Amino acid sequence: MQRKNISFEQLADVMAFRVLVDSAADCYHALGIIHSGYHVVPGRFKDYISTPKPNNYRSLHTGVIGPERQRIEMQIRTREMHEIAELGVAAHWIYKQDTDWTDGRQYRWLRELLEILDHAAGPEEFLEHTKLEMFQDQVFAFTPKGDLIALPRGATPVDFAYAVHSQIGDTCVGAKINGRLLPLRTELANGDQVEIITSKAQTPSPTWERFVVTGKARARIRRFVRTQQRTQYLDLGKAILRVLRQVNCDSVEDLYVAVGEGILTGREVVNAAFPRPAEPKDKVVPITRARRKGRPQDTAVPIRGLIPGMALHFAGCCHPLPGDRIVGIVTTGKGVTIHTIDCDTLESFANEPERWLDVAWTSEEADAAHVGRINVTIANEPGNLGSLTTTIGKQGGNISNLKITNRSTDFFEIMVDIEVADVKHLSTIIAALRATPVINSVERARG
Repeated sequence: MQRKNISFEQLADVMAFRVLVDSAADCYHALGIIHSGYHVVPGRFKDYISTPKPNNYRSLHTGVIGPERQRIEMQIRTREMHEIAELGVAAHWIYKQDTDWTDGRQYRWLRELLEILDHAAGPEEFLEHTKLEMFQDQVFAFTPKGDLIALPRGATPVDFAYAVHSQIGDTCVGAKINGRLLPLRTELANGDQVEIITSKAQTPSPTWERFVVTGKARARIRRFVRTQQRTQYLDLGKAILRVLRQVNCDSVEDLYVAVGEGILTGREVVNAAFPRPAEPKDKVVPITRARRKGRPQDTAVPIRGLIPGMALHFAGCCHPLPGDRIVGIVTTGKGVTIHTIDCDTLESFANEPERWLDVAWTSEEADAAHVGRINVTIANEPGNLGSLTTTIGKQGGNISNLKITNRSTDFFEIMVDIEVADVKHLSTIIAALRATPVINSVERARG
């Protein structure tokens, strides 16, 4: 009564009757007789015969208004169903002991419970995941082939994928719900048809744990994260030991001292930890690539806390570039968003320090093309737009998007997205534009 927030008079199962019949068809026949003789209580009818519970509980439930306006709960089932309901799943083996019965769907929930036990790190985690499987209302969704999957209310396509098969859950990249491609965090409703899209290159994302509700899904995700963290720590430990051997230091503290005295540089330490094969001297390298390779860069140890394959994208509010000081913000359903350290958007996360990640540019990110955004004010005269694009092209920039944000009789305000190597490259382009007479003003966009 407290959980449902109802009074005693509103209880529909204070008085209840159970009707046992010979077959499932007789169950529906009896239901029709009861509904034709008494008024039905709206919302009380449940068909657990066509959609059984995970533990194979099957019955028809309905509520009617009986004599003296008394609410009555009615349960209609076969004798076989009654054996399972009263004595448990083992009773069905006894009931069927003289027949050749091999249907395993009735015991699926037991298999999933054993799988949770196998993946749980300890008894506390096992208890937590088991509670997730119990005491929850259910939703029933269907596979494209029409198979019924029962899930707790609030379940998402990721929960559905793990319920179908663990491998499908691990490689899930998207889902179509009733033919529409929707986010993985979408809550499923009764009757939804769910098609899971998989990729062999996909691995479980740590962010999935924020919205999955089934114990099986959460146990698999946590196990993957634990395995990946162990692998990362193993690789990092090997790198540190390799550095100590190559620079003739007995301990990490001796390495700090050598760097502090100037005997070793940060570049030498990084090269010792992550050696790169030398490129042949006679190899032809494009001029732009040679110019970028020739610049000193701060190569960082792989980003701490990030799982390989984790969703990563750059914020559209500040457009971070290599050379900017950056910070990562964990966003549910999106992975990690990279912002510049002075981005105004970060103020909205000031009270959520657990979502902040200390990140740095790696050499792979620094060598890739990135998009920088500038706002330009230009005189409204023939040929001026051509001068703008020509200047950008001469400085090695590639315009990926151009939009006129405001126009007047004398001036145009234009937003330009430019593919550049790093923040220094963008600064060179801005300086060249400011030196162009037809350009009234140019600034890097920050929003």
